[in-house]
Amino acid sequence: MFYSTDTNAHGLAHDPFKAIVAPRPIGWIGSKGRDGSLNLSPYSFFNAISDRPKLVMFSSAGRKDSVRNVEETGVFTTNLVSRNLVDKMNHSSIAAPYGVNEFDLAGLTAAPAKLIDAPYVGEAFAVLECRVTDILQPKGLDGQASENIMVIGQVVGIHIDETIIREGRLDMALARPVARMGYMDYSEGSDVFEMMRPKAP
Repeated sequence: MFYSTDTNAHGLAHDPFKAIVAPRPIGWIGSKGRDGSLNLSPYSFFNAISDRPKLVMFSSAGRKDSVRNVEETGVFTTNLVSRNLVDKMNHSSIAAPYGVNEFDLAGLTAAPAKLIDAPYVGEAFAVLECRVTDILQPKGLDGQASENIMVIGQVVGIHIDETIIREGRLDMALARPVARMGYMDYSEGSDVFEMMRPKAP
């Protein structure tokens, strides 16, 4: 099958776009408002986009609480979603009013970051402390801004639970990271295999 996205006439029961761009890591974003309120929300539009400097981005459909907080404070945390925390991650996605603490709703520990003024999930196997470098609305071919707001942050600190380190590397079979697929589907990334790049002739 083929269809053009200007009409989006795919004929399927559900739009397949996000199912094709999968699996996607989940940006479990911890933030703090200027008023001191804490927020924890998962975003399926999330990824690392640079290693030098270390940059990550998450994209929010509209100006949600996480975006409001990072606009006010310029900092956020990203927390690794592992299989043992997936139900709590899902619970933190509830559409709660601003100021409601999703850490408390999900039964998680809101630990204070070391280098920034933002909370992180104390139970997470790995956490990135980030300072905002850019907040923007991507544009389409017609020049119109997307409804999504993209936040880019530079990683300034990294927490790792040593229980997932084996032979000097993070062992994903131990961490069991969860990714977002299409629709309401998720996958677990513990089925790991190694493949080396071919050498140039």
